[in-house]
Amino acid sequence: MNPRLFKTSAPTFLAAALLAAATLPVSAANYKVDPAHSFVKFKTLHLGFSWLHGRFNTVEGNLTFDPSAGADAQAIEIIIDTASIDTNHAERDKHLRSADFLNVAEYPTATFKSTGFDGDESGGTLTGDLTLHGVTKTISFDIKKIGEGDDPWGGYRTGFEGSYTLTRSDFGMEYNLGPGALEVEVGLYVEAIRQ
Repeated sequence: MNPRLFKTSAPTFLAAALLAAATLPVSAANYKVDPAHSFVKFKTLHLGFSWLHGRFNTVEGNLTFDPSAGADAQAIEIIIDTASIDTNHAERDKHLRSADFLNVAEYPTATFKSTGFDGDESGGTLTGDLTLHGVTKTISFDIKKIGEGDDPWGGYRTGFEGSYTLTRSDFGMEYNLGPGALEVEVGLYVEAIRQ
């Protein structure tokens, strides 16, 4: 998760997966994030006049949970391709990929690795290490389960959403876009398939 521009680096994205793990069946289960149905979205103020919205189109990851082993058995890892940033404007996206913001040439991915979860099968608080723009910080954010069950193709899926507010300067992204753009609201939407 190197979204230097985004406060919620994907944030993103991890709390939901961990919550999903916490609601798995009694035996240990492994889930793989479905990249076609998982997204990290963000918004930040543009010069204080309006909201700039965007997302990272490429999100991957895995999660594991063994209810019989307790909270310590929960594990989730999310990987975001920072070059997949998309704000529906080619020149702006090029700038966001540059050294002024994400510096994707040097930091091609942003990652989140969970270290703990406090909650129940409906949601809670996910804690873990977010690495963005070459900086690793421990963050916590709320997640909520959207649903789980059999899919039409013979698989079993679960889905979660989470949100986090990221301060760009905490991750070494100092480019001045005005005081309103210091923070980035990040939303993580994860759908995962049991393996």
